[in-house]
Amino acid sequence: MPYDVIYFSHGGGPLPLMDDPGHRAMIAFMRALPCQVIQPKRIVVFSAHWEEPQPTVISAAQPSLFYDYYGFPPETYRYQYPAPGDPALARAMAESLTQQGIPARLAEQRGLDHGVFVPLLLSFPQADIPVSQVSLIQGLDPSRHLELGAALRPFRDGSTLFIGSGFSFHNMRAFSWSQNPTPDSANDQFQDWLIETTGPTLTQPERVEQLRNWTEAPSARYCHPREEHLLPLHVCAALADAPGEIVFDDAILGKRGIAVAWHRR
Repeated sequence: MPYDVIYFSHGGGPLPLMDDPGHRAMIAFMRALPCQVIQPKRIVVFSAHWEEPQPTVISAAQPSLFYDYYGFPPETYRYQYPAPGDPALARAMAESLTQQGIPARLAEQRGLDHGVFVPLLLSFPQADIPVSQVSLIQGLDPSRHLELGAALRPFRDGSTLFIGSGFSFHNMRAFSWSQNPTPDSANDQFQDWLIETTGPTLTQPERVEQLRNWTEAPSARYCHPREEHLLPLHVCAALADAPGEIVFDDAILGKRGIAVAWHRR
């Protein structure tokens, strides 16, 4: 059964599109992703690179791109991903969230950031599937992001692909550019904790509680000095409301990263 919810590590800036050696495993995974997920009629992305005071949904009919990285070659600021937006879905999600006590708003001018267009250029390069992006919530409270995911469950209709685009390891000072990185037991401890937490050994209430208190996990703050790249996982886990499956476990920039996916049950 194909997956309809997935959390993955989107890599460093535009490097995956530049065929960077440190991203080879991730690039191969992204290119093969359409074989693992549903054939979506629409895609909704929760990216680590957008935070707002309240959940915000891009509502443009033809979203632009937001090149939110710095110091790369000029050609990396000319990438195009002309996928249509889905204003009707954006409005429906914002209205539904607001009715459930999670005030939300629309953003027509904001562009899709690299946490959206980089993985989609690799996985769905035709750019013919409508794309919506939902922001994270300023303050990065894990409980609020679990609530956000749970509130969006009515939109899990079997034809919408939900993507949490982050990075399961995101300590910028610890990434390695070496082709022979050294072992990192602290990284392994946290990735193993994520695998256990999202897997079948826990009930959903136990899973939610673990994710709510993620800073108590082994090496949590080493792997995430700031948690914006982890919280898309919280949204996806609450949205899916079930155990996930590990679909990627490999090195990106010399550090172990994972991807978790969920079937619609």
